[in-house]
Amino acid sequence: MIELKNILKVYRTQTVETTAVNHIDLKINAGEFIAIMGPSGCGKSTLLNIIGTLDSFNEGSYLFENIQVKDLNSKQKTNLRKKNIGFIFQNFNLIDGLNVFENIELPLLYNNVSKKERIEKVEEIMQRLNIQHRAKHFPQQLSGGQQQRVAIARALVHEPSLILADEPTGNLDSTNGNEVMQLLNELHHQGKTIVMVTHSNYDARFSSKIIEMRDGALYSEQQTLKSFDLSQKK
Repeated sequence: MIELKNILKVYRTQTVETTAVNHIDLKINAGEFIAIMGPSGCGKSTLLNIIGTLDSFNEGSYLFENIQVKDLNSKQKTNLRKKNIGFIFQNFNLIDGLNVFENIELPLLYNNVSKKERIEKVEEIMQRLNIQHRAKHFPQQLSGGQQQRVAIARALVHEPSLILADEPTGNLDSTNGNEVMQLLNELHHQGKTIVMVTHSNYDARFSSKIIEMRDGALYSEQQTLKSFDLSQKK
């Protein structure tokens, strides 16, 4: 599904040059759940943004479902994101002036889905995530866990092939964080491809593979057993 070869990302100012991603090779197969770990500043989020086509790279090759990303212009990258990628952020990134239904509906509007189909899809995903009773509430009226459920619903409503999650439990207490990881685990078992950046060893154990980064490079890679009780709390 995804193949990165020799990816280099360098940030430059007049006086400083920082290598954020240092010649990374990475292959992600359809249906995998990848956790990317490492100390702050090691390039995890930059790599995730490159995978999500939110950030460019200086050298290398990136194939997304056999599409060469470096050959796409800005509009083509936007269209690729809209159709194929769902994003889940640590800070939820909900729009305060829109209610729950309207926040979830946004990706469908961007993809020019008809009103009838938008209503059907939003109602279906709200029911799936048990937030249908919050449809007319605004983000500031919700708990952190509820806001993240809305963010996940928004990421899923257009049925993307890839879900990118950047510290999805970072702003949640242990109970709500565990619920979010249970949701991601269910999505993985339903065949979704997930790439998650996390500092949490517990969260990483929900993945099928853990990749550790150091100084912008891949340091280690290991398969997980998923042998522990997924219903336990953090």
